[in-house]
Amino acid sequence: MGRTQSASFWSKYNSRWTQTGSLVCVGLDTQIPLIPSFLHSSPNPIWEFNRSIIDSTAEYACAYKPNLAFYLADGLRGLEALEKTIDYIPAEIPVILDCKAGDIGNTMAAYVEGFFESLGVDAITFNPLMGSDVAKPILANEQYYGFALALTSNPSAQDYLKQDNLCGKIAFWINSCPNQQIGAVVGATQTADLATMRSLMPQTIFLVPGIGAQGGDLSAVLKHASASVDNPLILINSSRGILYQDNSISFAKAAATEAQRLRDEILSEIRG
Repeated sequence: MGRTQSASFWSKYNSRWTQTGSLVCVGLDTQIPLIPSFLHSSPNPIWEFNRSIIDSTAEYACAYKPNLAFYLADGLRGLEALEKTIDYIPAEIPVILDCKAGDIGNTMAAYVEGFFESLGVDAITFNPLMGSDVAKPILANEQYYGFALALTSNPSAQDYLKQDNLCGKIAFWINSCPNQQIGAVVGATQTADLATMRSLMPQTIFLVPGIGAQGGDLSAVLKHASASVDNPLILINSSRGILYQDNSISFAKAAATEAQRLRDEILSEIRG
């Protein structure tokens, strides 16, 4: 029924950064057509792939982020893989479930109970557009943590989030919440807005997707979105860029090499 939450996401994040020097979030966006073909005959291909990825990358990971959609796509077997994956990740490494839930009242409370209590994740992503009530079930427990979608990495984010400064309004609200419980999703591709978003949320952890396959500029992100050299308050997510470096029996080793490379590049950029 999910792993035990031994500490809050905020605590685990800061401990991982202090102890490992890593700001890498390994996105477990596992899709069966993309994993090595020799795993396809396994009773649970997603789980077998994830277990090897975790074994090889754990020392370089600040966090892991499974995306709920790819597990739902494989039906009950996929949900079993998700549960096993979360249970398998070492307790000291925080797990963010990328679910983008965004409802209110007892519906959001049910999402929160399912994700945090039944699955045992440390944080979730959520869509705040229905208003501050979306965050109430998260804020009700100091152990819970949520990353609100503030300015996403997809090109069509400009359709709404960049109209009438909506992203700025969301950022202002996020900054009014406890930093230990609410973070922000800020896309790496939004280069022109990174400094502004950081100025609006100076003490907020940024979860940054869009590096690698989506074309985000790592140097620009670390220059404009890091809070400070000693306490960057940032997580750089890489999913496809780590998971699918190799399609042979050596896939896990290749993933570890890329995770280590990304960790080292981030450190080099931050420290100048």
